[in-house]
Amino acid sequence: MRNILLFIFIFPFQFFAPDASAQAGDSLLIRGIYTEALINPVAYRNLDFLCNRIGGRLCGSSQAEKAVQWTRKVLDGMGLDTVYLQPVIVPHWERGKKETAMVISGKAGNHGLQVCAIGGSVATPGKGITANVVEVKNFEELKSLGREKIEGKIVFYNRAADPAPVYTFDAYGGSVDQRSRGAMNAARLGAAAVIVRSATTVHDNFPHTGNQHYADSVKAIPAFCVSTNDADSLSKWLKTDQRLKLELHSWCILHPDTTSYNVIGEIRGSKHPGEIILVGGHLDSWDIGQGAHDDGAGLVQCIEVLRLFKTLNIKPARTIRMVAFMDEEYNQSGAKVYAGESQRRAGLGKEKHLAAIEADRGGATPQGFSIEGTDEEMKQVLAWKGLFEPYGIWSFEKSGSGVDIRDLKAQGALLIALVTDSQRYFDYHHSASDTFDKVNVRELELGAAGMAALVWLMDNKW
Repeated sequence: MRNILLFIFIFPFQFFAPDASAQAGDSLLIRGIYTEALINPVAYRNLDFLCNRIGGRLCGSSQAEKAVQWTRKVLDGMGLDTVYLQPVIVPHWERGKKETAMVISGKAGNHGLQVCAIGGSVATPGKGITANVVEVKNFEELKSLGREKIEGKIVFYNRAADPAPVYTFDAYGGSVDQRSRGAMNAARLGAAAVIVRSATTVHDNFPHTGNQHYADSVKAIPAFCVSTNDADSLSKWLKTDQRLKLELHSWCILHPDTTSYNVIGEIRGSKHPGEIILVGGHLDSWDIGQGAHDDGAGLVQCIEVLRLFKTLNIKPARTIRMVAFMDEEYNQSGAKVYAGESQRRAGLGKEKHLAAIEADRGGATPQGFSIEGTDEEMKQVLAWKGLFEPYGIWSFEKSGSGVDIRDLKAQGALLIALVTDSQRYFDYHHSASDTFDKVNVRELELGAAGMAALVWLMDNKW
């Protein structure tokens, strides 16, 4: 509130002019939200702690548990109306010692490769796996080679992410299937292991991990990602020596499922407490980095939405709920548990989700919002576009939202995703380079302020 009062003092004629429109008042409050976020960057300090004091937060790990307790403590300290933990059963996979890969070639020489195990992978045998390598670009090429040429070999998936799409999520979507389903498809043909080019357009020495799936009907085989630079080198060496071999070692452990938690905090609505406007990001991250962009940034931005409301003494008519979802990276277990409980409460007439906003596209410069809703809801949100343009938010398009809130669509909720500049996102995504220093304080805070402004408009203008 102190920032709003300061703004009113500086611009008294704009605020008190007799012909001031309602939109001018909206602009004033939104400016107060942005001012508070920019001059008091609490979200950035929270991200610093999350990344540098806790680090990577693979679900089921001790770091994930620390993140749960830290998030609860932060929310408790904000004076919210409700803060609680929601139990979730999650996978518990450990990477173990750092993986190794060695090229063995009489012609190309022996070379180490930068690799990491893909999430959920089984380990290699104790002595490792040493085998010839077959390079393929897609599943069709793999299938055409058949069992005769694949059995006992290491399949090397080397389809590069397409640099042509302007929106890098399209490039990621066009290449990630070889990571998520590569081991399963190669195992059907008797492969010994797979090594997969990292799903990124950047050329560097960081392998990018992620999730993958096995089929119950075939033997699970070890799965690795390799950096894009080393993928290029391996492909080049294979052209000079088709008898080249790879020696792979990994020490992964799959433990029994364990209990973790979603963390939920809310400001109760003063007029319609059963109507929910949700903001959410996910707590878990991959273990090889700090999970700064994915999704530490989104998590602290959602916390910041509640802080901005409390600091500026904005009393919502509807309940503003923040959910820190657990296990987005594997099975979206937290999202499923949350949606199931919400559906149960909706059936009892206790709550109804009006809207849900997910922040899971990194902490870069916010550009707009992606919206899943009716034409009438889209029209209403578009009517607010002019209020956001002074802050660089210009893109409002009807498109997909996010995996942690998608099940709320069945309850009639308007689904929204914060859209950021994606050009650098997949440089860091799921890799050891996803660290706190890659996030800019102003970009992060602008995203949080944009979400808070949209929440305020939805609460006041519907």
